[in-house]
Amino acid sequence: MNFICEVKKASPSKGVIAEDFPYLEIAKDYEKAGAAAISVLTEPKFFMGADEYLSDIAKTVAIPVLRKDFIIDSYQIYEAKVIGASTILLICAILSEAELQSFHDLAQSLGLACLVEAHSEEEIAKAMAVGARIIGVNNRDLRDFTVDINHSIRLRSLVPESVTFVSESGLNTAADIDVLRKNGITAALIGERFMRVVDKGKAIAELYGEVPPVVTKICGLKRSEDIEAINALPAELRPAYIGFVFAPGKRQITAATAQKLAAALVPGVKKAGVFVNESLATVAKLAETVPLDVIQLCGDETEADIKELRTLTKAKIWKAVQVATEADVARWRDSEADMLLFDTYVAGERGGSGRSFDWSVLKNVNRPFMLAGGLNSRNVARAVRIARPYGVDISSGVETDGYKDDRKIREFVTTVKTI
Repeated sequence: MNFICEVKKASPSKGVIAEDFPYLEIAKDYEKAGAAAISVLTEPKFFMGADEYLSDIAKTVAIPVLRKDFIIDSYQIYEAKVIGASTILLICAILSEAELQSFHDLAQSLGLACLVEAHSEEEIAKAMAVGARIIGVNNRDLRDFTVDINHSIRLRSLVPESVTFVSESGLNTAADIDVLRKNGITAALIGERFMRVVDKGKAIAELYGEVPPVVTKICGLKRSEDIEAINALPAELRPAYIGFVFAPGKRQITAATAQKLAAALVPGVKKAGVFVNESLATVAKLAETVPLDVIQLCGDETEADIKELRTLTKAKIWKAVQVATEADVARWRDSEADMLLFDTYVAGERGGSGRSFDWSVLKNVNRPFMLAGGLNSRNVARAVRIARPYGVDISSGVETDGYKDDRKIREFVTTVKTI
């Protein structure tokens, strides 16, 4: 389920919803909790919105931002682009088909997506006729403000699977979201439910539903301060794994340094060694001398190499797979490696790039795997809910100026624990 989470101070039906309105903090909380997008009310009279709310939020978060307003003039579409929106709301009920087509085409020409809102079979047809790629059905009857989530369900069949279908309004419980899922609805716009709670991350997690526990690996440790940061974490927050990089690069350490750091590590945290096209004999020797619990192969190693290495070591063998397309995933799905680690393909690099990939390409992987590539505290909740990994692997996402940052490590492992 993809949540579009709303930043809204008031509404015509409910009056003031949030007296205290730290809109930037709200937006950051939404992103960290795994929101797919943020809807920002900019209409000033009925919703007490403002353009500056959207502009500030768009500069702060990395996920799409929807300008939610009554768009009745093309000027507002240009304005939306200027203030930083990535998506606009077009309401079928207040626009003629000609206006809807014109506004939809203009938005596309400016690189803006359109959430086209409908409330009836006729309006669904109207939205489809203009080529809408995202259609939202408002469960609230704007004539009398009554709400019925079955309204979305009744209209779902009129929209093809290739078009994103969003259920809007009146969604308050995990049971509501489960009903949407069972009826093929994979996106929901939620405002008041989240605006009325302090802990928005907890509220999103409750509506999303249970996610299997995820382990963490903090990679690229190279200083005693890095080990101290891990040891200082409460036992329930410590990563399951830490990683030492033996391959050439800015995080590379020697065997002697690895031994020293490993000796200082608190018991219970497993140690992985990262290698790129290293001789198997050298890999096995380092696994024994450091010692390492996991060997992570990040180069051009083959299945034959994995089989041979298994005869040389008792350490678990992980194979890192650089992902550009779903075909990259499929090639390794039946690997004999103990674990696959999916990372972002970046030409000339072997991990640690700080860039993410399309996590949805992992949807057909039916074995436990690690997820890496561009993860941080702001996107890991969404990544976990989409990819459903066994664990997450992070390096640059917990660094500041190239060094591990105690605060970022703690924030990341805490976020993973609360997904």
